[in-house]
Amino acid sequence: MKITEAAFAREGVLGPSGLAGCKFLVIDDSRMIRLTISKHLRQLGFESIDEADNGAAGIDLLRTGKDYDLVLLDLEMPGMNGFEFLKIVKSDPALRSVPVIVVSASEQLSAAIQCISDGAEDFLNKPFDPVLLRARVFSSIEKKRLRDTDRQLLQELETEKSLLVQEKEKSEQLLLNVLPQAIAARLKNGEKVIAEKQEATTVGFTDLVGFTPYARNAEPVDVVTMLNRIFSNFDLMSARNGVEKIKTIGDCYMFAAGVPIPVEDHARRVADSALEMVSFIERFNARFGTEFQIRIGLNSGPLVAGIIGKQKFAYDIWGDAVNVASRMESSGLPGRIHISEATRAALGADYECEARGSIEVKGLGQINTYFLLSKNDPFLDEVPVI
Repeated sequence: MKITEAAFAREGVLGPSGLAGCKFLVIDDSRMIRLTISKHLRQLGFESIDEADNGAAGIDLLRTGKDYDLVLLDLEMPGMNGFEFLKIVKSDPALRSVPVIVVSASEQLSAAIQCISDGAEDFLNKPFDPVLLRARVFSSIEKKRLRDTDRQLLQELETEKSLLVQEKEKSEQLLLNVLPQAIAARLKNGEKVIAEKQEATTVGFTDLVGFTPYARNAEPVDVVTMLNRIFSNFDLMSARNGVEKIKTIGDCYMFAAGVPIPVEDHARRVADSALEMVSFIERFNARFGTEFQIRIGLNSGPLVAGIIGKQKFAYDIWGDAVNVASRMESSGLPGRIHISEATRAALGADYECEARGSIEVKGLGQINTYFLLSKNDPFLDEVPVI
């Protein structure tokens, strides 16, 4: 016995996409034609069928938000005819995806051509053959399902693309949080080894005097919160002055100018940051009731800079300029900025300095040192505590 499509529909197995649940809109000014088409659709197992007696009423139903799978449309109707209906529907982005089969008594080939040109899915003459109607309905619905699937896949691809872009931006931001922007750009461009010598730089080291005993007695979360608050402010000062944060080691903050991009005023940039840091710690203590003091050492000279590490990148600097800056810090005094003679010379006359005397530097012997006192800039004392 031949199994009809209607039987398949009644069993709920008409095609893998479940066509029995499709929604139809029949638009015809003839009630008899509407009933006939609806009857044939129900015989095929379709149950969700709405009717309208003219194009305007059909537009209103489409705009209710009901997701119709197919519209069967007459051409000659009072008010809004089928041609006008097609133009409105196919020009509306929210409606144009709904397929339309024109069912018309017109036997003129030009009418069919115009309908297809205006966006109709198919054209069927009245009186129609039920078998032909059934074939056109199934074909139109299946094509719509394929288009809907393609559109959904495209949307999913666009979503995945957007997520990939967001993840890429996050990765790039993380890279910038670890490396200088110029170095990160070179890595992205494919450079495998980044190492270079910079002839004119100034390096700074800080040490928080009093932080170690504080950390010994405080809760871990308080230790990290306190240090993060201080170093985050140091980061802002460094960025504002065009200084590169190199790294932190415990409560030591290391910063430099002239790397990775050479600048003529490297000493001034680092000195301004150092003066801001001293002023900041004084106000920090007043606000939070702490008793920290900062000891800072600065030195100017040539160094080597580059990237080390495979799994965890790190931008670092090496050389006598770095070693002497570290020695300036360790041999300095709390609350003071201890600078080398090279830095003093690079700063010029705009900064007030006090001679400290000479100190022994391993491998270099005795060198003259100074304390940096101030700069003729009233804004240095206006750095807020965040």
